[in-house]
Amino acid sequence: MRQDFRCDCPITSALDVLGDKWMLVIVKQMLIEGKETFKHFTESDEAIATNILSAKLKLLEEAAIITKNKLPDNKKTNIYLLTDKGLALTPIIVELAHWSDHHLRDIHSSMVSGETMKLLRQDKSAFVDMLKKNYREKLSSFGI
Repeated sequence: MRQDFRCDCPITSALDVLGDKWMLVIVKQMLIEGKETFKHFTESDEAIATNILSAKLKLLEEAAIITKNKLPDNKKTNIYLLTDKGLALTPIIVELAHWSDHHLRDIHSSMVSGETMKLLRQDKSAFVDMLKKNYREKLSSFGI
């Protein structure tokens, strides 16, 4: 399936790929929550429907944001991993979390807090680097 773009604007083009309500959620789940199998995604708090999840994973794969492989010890199960292109979304996800923490907490008081948000508030750049480092270590454990 070839991606259709509405215009030549880089922001609009990015939104054409990532602007739906599930795409960055899936990337966030992979990056921060360690989700990597279809079952893991279906068990998440966001409760994405399986048909939508399948479609979104396929689109992310076609855009080379994720790859689909087989688990080394279970050839029946697919494992989804972020590519370098997907990992490059880390600063955007962290910036969204930072913005949300500062601008939505007053209307969403039950939003997660704790040590993770404390680290993000102290140094966004270091937080981005930590997430990327942790994910790359995970990839190397799969031999990637």
